[in-house]
Amino acid sequence: MNNIKINNEKKLKLIFIVGLVLSLFIFGAGCAGNGQEIEEGADENIIGNAEVSELDQPVKIGYVLWDTEIASTNVIQQVLKEAGYKNVEIIAVGAGPLYQGLADGEFDFTTSAWLPKTQKEYWDTYGDQVNSVHTTLEDCPIGFVVPSYVEIDSIEELNANKDKFNGKIVGIDPGSGTMSMAESVIEEYGLDMELVASSNAGMIASLKKAIDSGEPIVVTLWLPHWAFNRWDLKFLDDPKEIFCEADHVETLSRKDLQKDMPKLYGILERFEWTHEDIQNVMIGIENGATPEDAAAKWIEDNPDKVKEWIGEE
Repeated sequence: MNNIKINNEKKLKLIFIVGLVLSLFIFGAGCAGNGQEIEEGADENIIGNAEVSELDQPVKIGYVLWDTEIASTNVIQQVLKEAGYKNVEIIAVGAGPLYQGLADGEFDFTTSAWLPKTQKEYWDTYGDQVNSVHTTLEDCPIGFVVPSYVEIDSIEELNANKDKFNGKIVGIDPGSGTMSMAESVIEEYGLDMELVASSNAGMIASLKKAIDSGEPIVVTLWLPHWAFNRWDLKFLDDPKEIFCEADHVETLSRKDLQKDMPKLYGILERFEWTHEDIQNVMIGIENGATPEDAAAKWIEDNPDKVKEWIGEE
């Protein structure tokens, strides 16, 4: 009897141990499955939170107060808002502070870089401290421009006709690459004329006043610009090729932007348009629309291009 009792107790213990092992195995497998689900869910949350975090980050865009840059900057600002970025600020500065701000990380990017010639001095100083993201606009000449009724066709003819222009060439903001090139042109051609610093708006006001009265005037100007749609203008020939025949406009960014904001960087890599596109925005502004409204109108009229930039097509 005692032996039977002992054997039964051993069997019960064995059954209990086997049951315990099986329970632990089943429980462990369940935990592993739940852990994998949690881990996968966590991964999804991390990816989602990364995008949300980028969209919540403030974006600072630097630009110069040229009509082309006012147009492009307002458009890209609104494109980024369409893409979900909640805080996109545009900040107008001079060309020098613009490049320094990119190098220092004060600005995230700009669509205002005229290269390789117009802003060469700033590129030579800061080019290795910024990223060249993408060319946004091709074939952008800069030079001395006169109304078509002015009876000269070359920079070489300016000295002989300087009195007709009161000995002055009307420029834009001092320190800009355009003014630096204009100074080089005056020196290389030996022009006995004064380069008058102004601003984009001031230069246009002087041009309008002269045209309204049928007077000769020579200004620094570039394409694309709405003034060529408004008036009949011509570039003076530059036989020495000191002015660039055709710069291009680039988007530049701070060094770490691609790592910090990859979605934004991708939009900038796709952002490019035509002279006609930017002319339409500039003409809207010239006709009385605010830069914001002119940009919004262009975006409304070009949904496919905007979707392409954002990456939705």
